[in-house]
Amino acid sequence: MKLKQLTGTLVAAIFASTLAVFTYAMWFQPGESIIEVPAEHKMMYANLPSNLNEGAIDLSYAAAKTVHAVVHVKTKAVRQNTSYNPLYEHFFGQRNYRESQPVMGFGSGVIISDDGYIITNNHVIDNMDEIEVVLNDKRSYTADVVGNDPSTDLALLKVEEDGLDFLVYGNADNLKLGQWVLAVGNPYNLTSTVTAGIISAKGRNINIIPEQQFAIEAFIQTDAAVNPGNSGGALVNVKGELVGINTAIASRTGSYSGNSFAVPVSIVNKVISDLMEFGVVQRAILGVTIEDVTQELANENDISELEGVYINGVHDDGAAKEAGLKDGDIILSVNDHKVNSVSELQEQISRFRPKDKVHVIIKRENKHKDFEVILRNLEGNTDVVKKDETISVLGASFEVISKDEKKEIGLDNGVKVLKLSPGKLMRAGVKEGFIITRINNKDVKEVEDVKNMIEQINGGVYLEGVYANGMKAYYAFGI
Repeated sequence: MKLKQLTGTLVAAIFASTLAVFTYAMWFQPGESIIEVPAEHKMMYANLPSNLNEGAIDLSYAAAKTVHAVVHVKTKAVRQNTSYNPLYEHFFGQRNYRESQPVMGFGSGVIISDDGYIITNNHVIDNMDEIEVVLNDKRSYTADVVGNDPSTDLALLKVEEDGLDFLVYGNADNLKLGQWVLAVGNPYNLTSTVTAGIISAKGRNINIIPEQQFAIEAFIQTDAAVNPGNSGGALVNVKGELVGINTAIASRTGSYSGNSFAVPVSIVNKVISDLMEFGVVQRAILGVTIEDVTQELANENDISELEGVYINGVHDDGAAKEAGLKDGDIILSVNDHKVNSVSELQEQISRFRPKDKVHVIIKRENKHKDFEVILRNLEGNTDVVKKDETISVLGASFEVISKDEKKEIGLDNGVKVLKLSPGKLMRAGVKEGFIITRINNKDVKEVEDVKNMIEQINGGVYLEGVYANGMKAYYAFGI
């Protein structure tokens, strides 16, 4: 009897539970909701190569090959600060006190020959008095500046040594977006540091050298970590070939934040070859002003396609006008290399020297036309530009002071030191803006006077002059 009662109770419980679940499902449970994913948000699957091996990329070979060819560049300059003592001047007249303070800098460089030629950035060595190069094995050398090019922010150094490890040039044209690269340098004075990333973009213009009238920017953009001290270091492919010189970062803090930029080896090779052969870059130009083809420009000028580079001006004595190019033409390619931005066109032209012939395809009135252009130099001819050895030794560029400056400072003559680089004037303590009025007791009136007077001196040089604030200064050095 007890068993029958227990069985009945269990059956009743099961029936009641089933009834409760059925009632909840029918009256209380929410209905099934189907969410349709928009077509553009649905998962897409790439057709990857069947032989793809995710572990196949090994960067250790490139790293091992590169670290011994990348050097630590240490720089030093002496800056003189002028201070005044008002109490002293009140009793004894005006007198200034000059205090010398060392300024230290650091960066990286890339050895490109076994006999000691080294590439770095111009901003690493600009205005520096002493340059020391330290190899990966800690050997140290004093480096001389062979030449520099502010327009591309490149410089060439030389140390007296043979048998050095060096890097060979790769091909920047073959770089693809997403390709692995290594950045090798000395960030924050941490020697032989290797970071990895991918090619993020090519032909970037980030306007970091705006003061240069003929600046050339067509940077390789990567996400390899680059920090202060990496400047002048190597960007290499997985084979350990040099494809760029690390130059800049895009950052609000001054430290790496995701984007770094390198001068492509296509530009590096040309600039460094010129500096080796001539001591100065043989810069070729088309003789045009140009701009990118934007939608706004296309609408204003009835341009059917957003392609090429728009010519908005042709110089009277330029190569382009001589060849027959006109305002409104759209440059599509140079020597069969397509160009779709100002930076891409600049990169292509920067590979050539004055007197070189290039094949240019343009679009005019929606028709393609071919032209052969003989490139010219900045002076409008095809001559080789020679390095002025006298000006190079002085390490300065000059300009005649204006009438307003003469009136304001109270001078009858003078030549201003416009820009300084390592040389005699910098080592003597001369600062940019110094106005040379006399050399060895002879008046200086023109820029040519500086060159002519220095060339005739065999021994000591004595400079007299004044700064814009009226402070007189005197400098002496030997030739």
